[in-house]
Amino acid sequence: MGSITSATDGAPHEPVLLDRVLELFAPALDLDGAGGAGGTAGAVLVDATLGLGGHADALLSAHPGLRLIGLDRDPHALAYSRDRLARHGDRVRLVYAVYDEIGDVLADQGVDVVHGVLFDLGVSSMQLDTSERGFAYAVDAPLDMRMDDSRGQTAAELLNTAPVEELKRILRTYGEEKFAAKIAKAIAVAREKEPFTTSARLVELIYDTVPAPARRTGGHPAKRTFQALRIAVNRELDVLARALPAALDALAPGGRIVVESYHSLEDRMVKRALAERSRSRTPEGLPVELPGHGPEFRLLTRGAERASEAEGDRNPRAISVRLRAAERIVTEEAPT
Repeated sequence: MGSITSATDGAPHEPVLLDRVLELFAPALDLDGAGGAGGTAGAVLVDATLGLGGHADALLSAHPGLRLIGLDRDPHALAYSRDRLARHGDRVRLVYAVYDEIGDVLADQGVDVVHGVLFDLGVSSMQLDTSERGFAYAVDAPLDMRMDDSRGQTAAELLNTAPVEELKRILRTYGEEKFAAKIAKAIAVAREKEPFTTSARLVELIYDTVPAPARRTGGHPAKRTFQALRIAVNRELDVLARALPAALDALAPGGRIVVESYHSLEDRMVKRALAERSRSRTPEGLPVELPGHGPEFRLLTRGAERASEAEGDRNPRAISVRLRAAERIVTEEAPT
């Protein structure tokens, strides 16, 4: 693994909505709490998107009996967090894995159920701040965008090889870019002259393609295209669609899931997944709940919670966060 220059060489970044995350998990992880999922020794939490380990460090410090399994697909993040969390000793197990592999990871670790699962989705501070990773449109860098930069297709390879219709679909679906067709066509024309390699050329093309009135509103004109390429390169929505049910299935009664997402596509998926499992499946009109048909979870948040203005001022990454949480409840089994 090569050396990477990053803002993480200084003070660690502030974890988003940290106090709220700690508050939501406390009833499930508090070893002294009566009736919580972690009411006996050995509460286990999965941090499915470990990143720089800020949430993990705080949770381990708040709950001295907690065991944590941390997953990340980024080997650089794992190396950083391994050092950061070393003081917690053998309470920490870190695994190089994508978060849709949560079921396999737990099986490998010999863990049947867990008491908490945390997802802090999207690109990490380390990835954004390391210019050579190519996630940021504000810095000219190789168009990589892989969360695991040791394997897989780069953003440049995708730009240079994908059919125009596929590029248009990616930009429209993952970036919600209303000028997707124009940008995709411009990319196809430009790559015939010279393949894309760095971000500055792509940013310039987008700036020249997006109509001037649109450039003056809604933030940087390249923001949605870069988001779309990142999601496509890392297959983020496909991974999340598999990871959410696996995480919910892994929770013990009283266990809690907390998800922080940063754009509407992720948040809609989380909202649907939690709502579906929090609904009764008893047919309408029946006077009693059918055994085995009751809700499996109860929602802990009213809609999606946002960061305060003060936190957004301190930590710009928190501005777009949407947090949702749910708790697994004890359900009455259907008779066999």
